[in-house]
Amino acid sequence: MRPEEIQANLANHTAKEIELFSEYGKFFDGSPLSVSSKLQNFSKYIRRQDLSRFLAKHELFKLQLNLPGSIVECGCFQGGGTLAFAQLSAIYEPYNHTRKIIGFDSFAGFPEVSEKDKNLHRSYAKGDLKVYEGIEEEITQAIDLYDKNRPLNHLPKIELVKGDALVEIPNFIHRNQHLIVSMLYLDFDIYEPTKLALEQIVPRMPKGAVLAFDELNAKVFPGETVALLETLGIKNVALRKTMFDAYISYAIIE
Repeated sequence: MRPEEIQANLANHTAKEIELFSEYGKFFDGSPLSVSSKLQNFSKYIRRQDLSRFLAKHELFKLQLNLPGSIVECGCFQGGGTLAFAQLSAIYEPYNHTRKIIGFDSFAGFPEVSEKDKNLHRSYAKGDLKVYEGIEEEITQAIDLYDKNRPLNHLPKIELVKGDALVEIPNFIHRNQHLIVSMLYLDFDIYEPTKLALEQIVPRMPKGAVLAFDELNAKVFPGETVALLETLGIKNVALRKTMFDAYISYAIIE
């Protein structure tokens, strides 16, 4: 497995931990079970950290379950979070057709990188963290499969919004004046789109809504913290951490 294929900050991992990524891949590929059987027994083939990350999102989802509104994910990346929230909605509230899962992503890596994203630990440039050219189509295929296995599947549940968030978030809100947001999950990693999302989406979040951060207090992504400091202010939100993931934190809108 190549380093760029690993979704982790490798600087925080030992050589043995990095090798374990490859060992799990070989274990999955080497099993004589069918792919369908492997997927049904997925917990055999993933690291505890990956399962923990799903559990963290599960806990966040439950916090907003009794609120009206949609879940907005800022930064879909490979689509795992988008489909996790959608699957949880289909399980917990199969007939809540007003809860949409809305995912913003350029699907082309970072559109730009601000001075406020610079740090001493890792450098980024335009286009970084791009997955591959067809990732949007792959996520769309996953959505099509998801839709075949849920009630009310004639009503769209997931909407992907492709492009620069600085343009697409205001445009989306203009087109959807009814929008209420029960959870905002910020995973843009960088300053400018995170700041804009906080400015434009938080006013549409009722009391009790969940404001979640994927890279708050992360030294390799300082822009997310700076965006919070410059918008809501660190003392104006009661930040909490999840028990399952060291990076994922959240606040309840009061």
